[in-house]
Amino acid sequence: MKNESTFIDVPAESSSAMKGKAPLIGVAKDHTTTGSGGYNRGLSIFDFLLRLAAIVAASVAAGTMFTSDETLPFFTQFLQFEAGYDDLPTFQFFVIAMSMVAGYIVLSLPISVVTIVRPLAAAPRLLLLVLDTAIMGLTMAAASSAAAISYVAHNGNQNTNWLPICQQFGDFCQKTSGAVVSSFVAVVFFMILVVLSGVALKRH
Repeated sequence: MKNESTFIDVPAESSSAMKGKAPLIGVAKDHTTTGSGGYNRGLSIFDFLLRLAAIVAASVAAGTMFTSDETLPFFTQFLQFEAGYDDLPTFQFFVIAMSMVAGYIVLSLPISVVTIVRPLAAAPRLLLLVLDTAIMGLTMAAASSAAAISYVAHNGNQNTNWLPICQQFGDFCQKTSGAVVSSFVAVVFFMILVVLSGVALKRH
């Protein structure tokens, strides 16, 4: 009798223990996946809003520089004093680069929407990380080169006998300086976008 009771009890306990453990593992796994997806979706929404703000910053920078022409009121029939962005190759590069940046951000919006709909998809996020890093470099190059020219326009350079022109062309210098500031704001937005993409990929 003792052997029979032992033979009956042991399989019953091991079977119930195995049945009790199996669902717990599955529940824990689903909970972790859901939490990660919700966090990444929040990052994707913030990413989308930052892209909208970056479009405004890049467009303002390009538009302000493009409309920065100024002609002094005193001129004759044969001589007039005028300053414009197209007089300087650096400012021309600035307008072209910031226009490209604004166009890229518009094209990247659908990919950003995909990361909101599918927050656990790694491929769209990786693509945005690579492209954002490249465009951030272009934006920084345009902003830095324009800032150097704007500094010389404001302060001149005594070593090379370059005289400041902003005392005469005040509106021109004001618009170009505003465009440079707006472009650096766009650079900051891109830095944040790159960090967000890196954080989202790390959580996959």
